[in-house]
Amino acid sequence: MITSEQSEQLRTWFADRLPVDVYESLVDVSVDREEITVVGTIPATESVKEFRERTREQRIEVAREAEELYRRKVAWAVQSGDDRVLFTHLAVPVMTRLRQPERKVLDTLVAGGVARSRADALAWCVRLVGRNTDEWLTELRDSLAKVQQVRAAGPDVPDSRKSGSE
Repeated sequence: MITSEQSEQLRTWFADRLPVDVYESLVDVSVDREEITVVGTIPATESVKEFRERTREQRIEVAREAEELYRRKVAWAVQSGDDRVLFTHLAVPVMTRLRQPERKVLDTLVAGGVARSRADALAWCVRLVGRNTDEWLTELRDSLAKVQQVRAAGPDVPDSRKSGSE
């Protein structure tokens, strides 16, 4: 988890590196352990396909630099009105252990045609929770950022693994 200060530094880094003609405006830069997602608006007269072709080399150059610096893949997205199109992004597998009641939920979603597989059903559930509890998740993330700030401001504790005979 990164702090809001680190998130703002990342956004600034991309804003400084992206050529002015890539996006009309930078909407969002989000990050997790594996990936940085950069979202910007495109002109109303330009399609996503045209944008991707026009900016490919510029985006690749910025992504290479960011991937080396931040050790994460870079994903790109465009936003036009309420529509957001994400491309060149990761789909990261996660492992979890579910008991029968949770598996039954996933199997019901598969049987009902909501999802193709248990994995798709689980992803659907995560998206649903994220949409319906966004305010709560935001509060939780802010609290975690505060915990990191308090830890960072704590006293220096000597490393007990080091011996005193150096």
